[in-house]
Amino acid sequence: MHLLAMLLQEQTQPNPEQAMKIAMAIIPFFGLFMLIGLAVVIIPCWFICKKAGFSPWLSLINIIPLGNLVLLYVLAFAEWKVMPLPPVAYPPPYPPPPQPPFPRA
Repeated sequence: MHLLAMLLQEQTQPNPEQAMKIAMAIIPFFGLFMLIGLAVVIIPCWFICKKAGFSPWLSLINIIPLGNLVLLYVLAFAEWKVMPLPPVAYPPPYPPPPQPPFPRA
């Protein structure tokens, strides 16, 4: 019990200058992680918008908070401007085989 009291009593506060240096070293990594996260979201949305017939620049709405939800609803409920593929010209089916003659009674 005395050991616990002694450990709790000897808590030292971190040096404010050292904490400031550590924070300043970590801040650039937040920007890098944010850029990587945006790229992970914006690049697929860019291709989805392009394939759906919308402007690919619409994918940049993901930068705005809750913009990805807005883009999701736009893509879900808008009329897509994509032309359907023309039907493929299949060769004509083979004619059915000739039927055997009816037996005469």
